[in-house]
Amino acid sequence: MPTRESLEHNRFLKPVAHRVLAPELWRFTRRSVPRGVALGMVTGILFPVAQIVLSAIFALPFRANIPTAAATTFITNPLTTPPLWVAAYWLGHSILRFDEKVPGQPIADTVAANTGWLHWLWAGALPATLLGLLVITVVLSVAGYALTALGWRLWIAHKWRHRHDRAG
Repeated sequence: MPTRESLEHNRFLKPVAHRVLAPELWRFTRRSVPRGVALGMVTGILFPVAQIVLSAIFALPFRANIPTAAATTFITNPLTTPPLWVAAYWLGHSILRFDEKVPGQPIADTVAANTGWLHWLWAGALPATLLGLLVITVVLSVAGYALTALGWRLWIAHKWRHRHDRAG
């Protein structure tokens, strides 16, 4: 993980260094960390390449914590991506209900006429997988935001209780 100081001296970041290196994007606060987790989930799941770079770019307008957003993109890796995509296909397929007939337009007859795998990939698997990925992304990013905000609150409450017990 690059440090803030190493990014200051990067010649490619000179034009936008003042914005990328803003201190509020690198501090761990109760608002920026949950935003970073949610943003990291979105970029980690929806974008198969350049996830860390995209999460850092998207963190700017959302005032999310850049290290948290970058680290959360590692939720997808070579071990978790195939099961995630299979789950996304299954979820999207069950939402779109490709196998059921629509009154007045028998889908099964149309699919039987175009039985090629390329047709199945383009007309069946791709929309189902994309919809499933979108649903999974929304659910996981909202859950990540909520759990991180709750965890932050519990951690601060614990610190205050511990401080109060020591002082009293």
